[in-house]
Amino acid sequence: DCDREGENICFEVMENVVPNLKKLPGVQQVWRAKFSSLAPVDLKKAMLTLGSPNEDEARSVDARQEIDLKLGCSFTRFQTKYFQGKYGDLDTNLISYGPCQTPTLWFCVKRHDEITSFQPESFYTIDVEISKGGRDLHLEWQRGQVFDLTVATTFKEIVAMGTPVAKVLEITTKEDRTPRPQALNTVAMLKMASSRLGIGPQQAMHMAERLYLGGWM
Repeated sequence: DCDREGENICFEVMENVVPNLKKLPGVQQVWRAKFSSLAPVDLKKAMLTLGSPNEDEARSVDARQEIDLKLGCSFTRFQTKYFQGKYGDLDTNLISYGPCQTPTLWFCVKRHDEITSFQPESFYTIDVEISKGGRDLHLEWQRGQVFDLTVATTFKEIVAMGTPVAKVLEITTKEDRTPRPQALNTVAMLKMASSRLGIGPQQAMHMAERLYLGGWM
């Protein structure tokens, strides 16, 4: 891991390995390689940019782990007693608190409440299509959409009044090239599967595993 957790693991390994190394005077014997995937390009880059292990980052992880443990124990005891006294029909003897997971759960619950309490509202837009030279062209309204039916109707009547004429005000052209796809690490693959294909992380990992076991990647 190329983060603080990885730095902490690095020092755990060093505690067991360094005492057994043959000492070479004036030579640094331990180097840190940081990479997030096993793709050749990432491995080569990591080996070309080796650095020294960062003890401060490793100790910060130790401190965070201790704080998490103390907070987790304290708040687990507090909310277990609180909710058991407030709701006598709870089917659990322990309501655990995680300093990382519980705040994240709040965001999930908040979003769920927003979705369930959402009240749909009708909106209106103007769709215009013109035909020129045997080709149909769909025009988009710059205003997008309005929630007032009277306003939408007024604009519709303005567009349909008399013999509408469309005038081209500006023409822009640009050249675009699509580069060949690069190799993806796991994180980049999951992001692209979600943003481009609308596939969730679990399904994406399952599909990638099937492709790998089938010899396709």
